[in-house]
Order: sequence, then structure tokens, then C-alpha cells
Amino acid sequence: MEQAFPQVGFTKRILGRVREARFTAAQIVPLAFLGVILAGALLLMVPFATTGGGIRFLDALFTMTSAICLTGLIVLDTPNDFSTFGQLVILLGIQVGGFGYSTMATLLLLALGRRIGLRERMMMMEVLSTLSMEGLVRFVKVIVAITLLAEGTGALILAARFSSEMDPLRALYFGVFHAVSAFNNAGFSLFSESLLHYRSDVTVNLTVTVLIVLGGVGFLVFRDILDNLHGDRFRLSTHTKLALAVTGLLIVGGTAGIWAFEIHNEKTLAPLPMGEQILVAYFHSVSARTAGLSTIDLGLVANPTLYFLILLMVVGGSPGSTTGGIKTTTFGIICAAIWGTLKGRADVMMFHRRVPPELVTKAFVLSGLALGLVTGFTLVLSSSENQDFLRLMFEVASAAGTVGLSTGNGGTLSLSALFSDFGKCVIMATMVLGRLGPLAIGLFAIRTHEELRYRFPLAKVVIG
Repeated sequence: MEQAFPQVGFTKRILGRVREARFTAAQIVPLAFLGVILAGALLLMVPFATTGGGIRFLDALFTMTSAICLTGLIVLDTPNDFSTFGQLVILLGIQVGGFGYSTMATLLLLALGRRIGLRERMMMMEVLSTLSMEGLVRFVKVIVAITLLAEGTGALILAARFSSEMDPLRALYFGVFHAVSAFNNAGFSLFSESLLHYRSDVTVNLTVTVLIVLGGVGFLVFRDILDNLHGDRFRLSTHTKLALAVTGLLIVGGTAGIWAFEIHNEKTLAPLPMGEQILVAYFHSVSARTAGLSTIDLGLVANPTLYFLILLMVVGGSPGSTTGGIKTTTFGIICAAIWGTLKGRADVMMFHRRVPPELVTKAFVLSGLALGLVTGFTLVLSSSENQDFLRLMFEVASAAGTVGLSTGNGGTLSLSALFSDFGKCVIMATMVLGRLGPLAIGLFAIRTHEELRYRFPLAKVVIG
């Protein structure tokens, strides 16, 4: 048989090698994400998924990558270029991306009455950034409950607000879409100009930003708080304290920074009343750390503000959440390490606890990889795309941090819409790397590590 049809034998050998390959959990998750992205892109290519009767595969792939990676960068106008079916595919992609592959797989196995095996638990640990397998299935149920409660409440509030401008059913649809997009920090909107028309609307601003913060603070924080409320624990963990403290400081500092840089900009904040200025600055301070929704045209903001927003996007949200970036805890550890070094301390300390040296090293490595990712891809795009360097860096940082903010193409689309096919592929790769994390990609590439039974002599190197 194999002699008559050589391709059959070749196929069998390939499949045999795939079966023999022992992928780790850190390798299965990226492959699963890529598979879901491809499936979603094929759905968007169905003629009735768009209003024009079809789109290019690259544009469909870009849109689905942005949705699954919870980014929000767009090369097609979501409300006008996609039909209701196409919008629902995008919405489903956002929800799947927010839950994560392992969570969705766990829910499916639970629904079918199947046992959750060791491999599934290891994948859950990778995606949820947990430290142990203890109580993982219960944790997934908590995640689903919190997600549905937050999204449902936000959807009802937004639907009530939108109902004054559209019919109730359409208002409910818009409320659900924007609540899911906000909680999952996705950045997609059914308004071509995002939330620009609701710049001064306190209800919309507060509802959306609360959803963004709840989705970005991390499910590990929720579990810790719930354990304390139930009496299983009697004090908040260092992780929870650090995540909440850094989140609060970034929101306050980000609001003050954006307001200070834009207060004299006649194209953005200067013409607005003081209260509206603060509201706009607060909204973008929250949204810039991976949500991607906006209430002003970012193509009009000053260069210092763009760079300040880049810094916020690089930090991102907290571990175990729907956000990207290096994470608030990583940023907090780096700041504590720098402060400790300046004070001549041997240990990095916070909240009367010592941070393990390997964790400090990991924080600096992650930050270095993120910096290399943003810098490297910006240099690549600067050579292939004829665009302003800072705006290119802003687009790359937005993709790497899975934010979705963009200086725009001069219309309703992201700057990426002006890129060549090669440039769009670079942004797609950046979004995937940003969603999975540079360290996860490293784990994917490196299967095992050699455990040395010896140590080299100490080296004397002068630095600084």
C-alpha cells in the first residue's frame, strides 16, 4: 500500500511523530490559541459574516487575532464592515480569549462529566498563572461566576443608558457587546469612533472603567478576597496587596500625568471643562493598561502623552487576568528591587516579606524581553512602513500590551490599516506574543533544561 502510494506512508510517519511528541502544557496552550484564531478567521470569511460579501484572509486573520488576544486593533470597521453574525463571531472570540483555552476546555469536560486530568490542570496553571494545582477546578468555576456576574451587571447598566438612543433590543445587544469587551479588556466597540460620543457621560465612563479594572486586577486577587471573606484565610496575600497597590497608584498617577501633558492641548483637553478633563484623563489612565477603548481621538494628542501612554501600556494589568503587559506585580517588584539596591539592602522587601531572588530575576528578564519585543518590532516596522516613528512605537506597544489604542489611520481604523501585508503580519505576531507572554513563548521553545550538578567560580565584573 505504502509502495503504491508513497504519500500515504509519509502522512503516517508525520502523524506518528506528532503522537510521539510530548508537548508540555506551556507548548500546548500557544498551539491551541493559534488553532482557535485560525478557526475564527475562517468563520469571518463566510460571505454573510461581512456586509460586503467577503474579506481577505489576512484581514480576517488580523481581526480574529486581535479578538482572541483581547487587543482591539482593527483594520476593518466592526459596526459597518461586519454583519451581526460577524460581530457575534468577534464577541465569541473575545470571550474565549478572556476565559483562555484551558478554562474553556475545563468547562467542556465538566459539562460532559469527564475527569480533569493532570495535563488539563497543568495547562490551567499556565494560563491562570497560579502557583499550585490545588483547587483549580473550583477556581475555574469562580472565574466563570465572577465573569458572568460582572459582564451581566455591566451589560444591564449600559443597555439602560443606550436605550435612550436606540430600541431596547438593540440597546441590550450594544450593552452586552461593550460589557464583554470592557471586562475582557478587548477594546472592540460597535461605535465606529469608540466611546467618543460618551466622553462626558459619567454612567458610561464609570461602568466601563469599573469593568476594565475588575477584568484587569486578576482572578487570583478575587480568589484571595473571597477566601478571606469565607474565613479560609485571615489576611490578604502579598500578591493581592501588591496588585491592588500598584493598580491604584497607576490609575491615580496615570490620570495626573495625562491631564498634565494634555491640559494645554487645544485639540483635546484644553477646550473642555475641568470636570470633563479629569474624566477623560481618568478613563484613558484605566483604558491604556490594556483595555483599548477611548473617548478622545488619540491621533490628536501630544507626543509626550503618547510616550506616557506607551509606558502605561507596557505595564498592563495583573497576572491571571484578561490583560497583557509585563503586569503590575512585575513592575512593583522591579521598583522595590531598585529602591532596595539604592538603600544598600541585600533583600527585596515589601509588606514585611522578602521577595525570592529568582522572582526578582524573572521580573527583570520579563521586562527586558518586553522592551526587546517593542523595540525590535518597532525597528522592523520603521524600515517597512512609511509612518512616524513614535506612532509606530505606540502601535507596537499597543499590540504587545494587548491594548488596542491607536493613533488611527485618519479615519475610524487603527494605524495598522495603513500597513503593508508584511506590517500587518508583524502586528499579529506582536499581539500573539503579548497575549501569551514572552516567558511562555520561551517555555514553548525550550522543552527541557539541564540541571547542572556543579557551579562555576564567582566572576568579578564591574558594572555602572
